[in-house]
Amino acid sequence: MSILPSFLQELSDTKAIKEDDSQVVKVPKEYGIDFRTGQLTGKIVEGLEAIKVWIWLCMHTERFRHAIYSADYGASLEQYIGHMLSEEYINTDCESEITDALLINEYIESIEDFEAVRNSDSLNISFRVVTKFGSIEVDENVRR
Repeated sequence: MSILPSFLQELSDTKAIKEDDSQVVKVPKEYGIDFRTGQLTGKIVEGLEAIKVWIWLCMHTERFRHAIYSADYGASLEQYIGHMLSEEYINTDCESEITDALLINEYIESIEDFEAVRNSDSLNISFRVVTKFGSIEVDENVRR
């Protein structure tokens, strides 16, 4: 699920990368985001940078909260903040939640080296995302 309108993506998908002899992979595109402020930059980013944007948006969209998104999009991370849960439970369940949320993206192959640390009012999550275009290190602080 991209934030670009589908008709715009179809019109602008002129770039493609050959994965092997039998399969061509389209290069993902998204609107750029300033990750510090959450504001759109006005630029269109491609490839690994577009996947970073998609991951950031997915992690900052609470699942089932917004009717505009499908039930598959987003992650239910607020449930781990402000509750007395063991670190083991948070790590295991949060990893499952993030993995389920991110693997719906056709470009993401796996999630590795996952770690979640709960602070008093936030959750610091770090992991590596393996994609068809390379790896991305994610270190994100999620708040309510």
